Amino acid sequence: MKTPVVTRARLAYAAAAGSLALLLGAFAFEYLGGMAPCALCIWQRWPHGLAVLAGVGVAVVPGAAVLALGAASATASGGLGVYHTGVERGWWTGPTSCSGGGDISAMGTDALLAQIMAAPVVRCTDIAWELAGLSMASWNAVLSFALAGVWIAALLSRRAG
Repeated sequence: MKTPVVTRARLAYAAAAGSLALLLGAFAFEYLGGMAPCALCIWQRWPHGLAVLAGVGVAVVPGAAVLALGAASATASGGLGVYHTGVERGWWTGPTSCSGGGDISAMGTDALLAQIMAAPVVRCTDIAWELAGLSMASWNAVLSFALAGVWIAALLSRRAG
C-alpha cells in the first residue's frame, strides 16, 4: 500500500479549513447559541477570514507569499486571542471601548451619559464560555497557533504539488 503524499497545497488547504471551522464555530456560538461577541472576539475573526482567502489563493497563485500570508494571519489571530485572554483574566487592561474603565472624574453628565449609551452590550472582560478552564479567546489562541504551524509546515515543505 502506498503512503499518501502530503504536499504544500494539502497542508495549506488543511490550515485554511481549520480557520474556516473556527469561523463557523464562532458564528454558531453567536447565531445558534445566542452569545453576542465582544469587539475583541470580532477582531480575532478577521485574520481567520484572511487565512481562508489565502487557502483559496494557493489554488490560484501557488507560492511562498500566499503561504506566508496564511501563517501570518493565523499567528495574528492567535496573538489577538492571547491579548483577549489577558484582558479577560485581568492581566492587563483592554481597550476602554469594550472593557470599561478610564478616568471619568472630569466628565460632565452629558459626556458620561453619552459614554454609557455608546458602551457595548458585551464587555471584553467577560468570559461567556469555558472548556477545561480555557475561554473561547484562549482556545482561539491555541488553535490559531497550531494552524500557523501547519501553514509554516506548508511553507517549508519541498513538495510543491
